[in-house]
Amino acid sequence: MRSRNARAFSRGQPHDAVRARPEIFGVGRTAEFIARGRNGGAPPQPGEQSAAASALTRAMTPLSTDEQDARDMARLAGGHDAALNELMERHSQKVFYYLLRSLQNEDDAADLAQETFVRVYQNRARFDSGQKFTTWLYAIASNLVRDRFRWRSRHPQVSLDVENQGTEVALKETLADRRAAPDQALQVNERAEAVRQAVARLPPELREPLILAVYQGLSQAEIGKILKCS
Repeated sequence: MRSRNARAFSRGQPHDAVRARPEIFGVGRTAEFIARGRNGGAPPQPGEQSAAASALTRAMTPLSTDEQDARDMARLAGGHDAALNELMERHSQKVFYYLLRSLQNEDDAADLAQETFVRVYQNRARFDSGQKFTTWLYAIASNLVRDRFRWRSRHPQVSLDVENQGTEVALKETLADRRAAPDQALQVNERAEAVRQAVARLPPELREPLILAVYQGLSQAEIGKILKCS
């Protein structure tokens, strides 16, 4: 009968074995093994073992979202186009909902969400690795929102169902419990619709910072950089 560690390694999950038997697969002993390999089998010096342990710990620690973004932008700038898929997987939905709340039109939001990531790709070499990717990303999306509002002002349209645009998607987000009683669901729907209409009536210069702060969870400093204001 195979041991727990053997099963973990056979499944391609060696970290399970590390957690199961730390006295055998401890970070310190693994680091010592790495350091010995670098010295041709000689016992490692204290500094070398410490450096190896630190490197191993970093390798086993999951990257934060910001670190993943920085890594993928570096890969994208280096010619690894597949890194764009990773960025889109993490951020495309949030960008879409930001655009939907800003524009109150699902088709426009979908178009501009796609255009946002097209511009990420086109400007990949210009990205400043010293800034957060999300700040840069939402700055691109925000500029597209402003461009769309300017286009709308030059091409006014009248829609008979303008009050209902974007409602279905927005309501799905705001329902706290899909199993709520009908009267409770109705109250939630009514409140959500009232909030949506109130946000939609705000002028763009007030709507954007509100959405970025309340719905996207960005800090005031990030919003200032995105909207280029103090």
